[in-house]
Amino acid sequence: MSAEVTWPRYAWLNGKIVDWDGAKVHVFVHGLHYGTGVFEGIRGYYSNGGIKIFRLRDHILRLFRSAKIIHMEIPYTVEELVEATISLVSANRFSRDIYVRPIAFRGLGSFGLRAKNPVDVAIIAVEFGKYLKKSGVRCTISSWRKPSADSFPIYAKVTGMYLLYHLASLEAAMNGYDEAILLDTEGFIAEGSGENIFIVKNRTLITPPVYDAILEGITRDTVIKLATEMLGLRVEERRIRREELYTADEVFFTGTAAEVTPVIEVDGRVIGGGQVGEVTSQIIELYSKTVLGEIDKYKHWVTYVKTSEER
Repeated sequence: MSAEVTWPRYAWLNGKIVDWDGAKVHVFVHGLHYGTGVFEGIRGYYSNGGIKIFRLRDHILRLFRSAKIIHMEIPYTVEELVEATISLVSANRFSRDIYVRPIAFRGLGSFGLRAKNPVDVAIIAVEFGKYLKKSGVRCTISSWRKPSADSFPIYAKVTGMYLLYHLASLEAAMNGYDEAILLDTEGFIAEGSGENIFIVKNRTLITPPVYDAILEGITRDTVIKLATEMLGLRVEERRIRREELYTADEVFFTGTAAEVTPVIEVDGRVIGGGQVGEVTSQIIELYSKTVLGEIDKYKHWVTYVKTSEER
């Protein structure tokens, strides 16, 4: 799936806010040829004359963890990139919801697999609508598998890894589905092409564990906290068999772009009568309030950036 994007006036590149058309790198940068980069996706919501950026610092911290895993040293501090993001959002004067993409990648220098070229860092922020249908999506199990932890650094959000998700998503679309669901190498449910996955059975949330070949999603973490602390629901982190997905009471995705998206069909099996389930609806409502800073307990997750004169 994809969302409509409006290009902004500015981007941030290697320490400076630059015109959008000037945010360029050389075609010989290492990251372009070998996928040696790490990135994040961050949501911001327009409200009260500004943008409310959700869990900004947590995303930047994960960017640094990803970089460390692949032997990449980002030439800025966490706080410098947090402040750079705030400055960029403010400069662009956004008046709609946005998506922020910090990315760090090996730049121009030597050629070859062992090259440890200087690291370039960019931040992009664009006005961004809904990524997946909020009424629910139809999914298929992909023929592509999520690799095991001993074959790829799966706990890092690495640019090169997303070729796999690109292929899975294309395959789903070519077969008439909205999104793909990947299995791990042992045949258990792993995740969507850009999302973590939950099933609901008897009002218990079940989701694959983070040690089992999935990305440790920040939206996933948010939903687990909301479900247990606000709704009093039980959450099990364990392996999920394919047939459990087919017979679940409810299924939903979580992700920065996807937010909380109901899954209403998998491989031709209708989930929950094809409607958004009760538990999923409760989580969507609670998540929507949380990202806007409307729940006192989680206000610290929201960074407000004024972008207009509206009050």
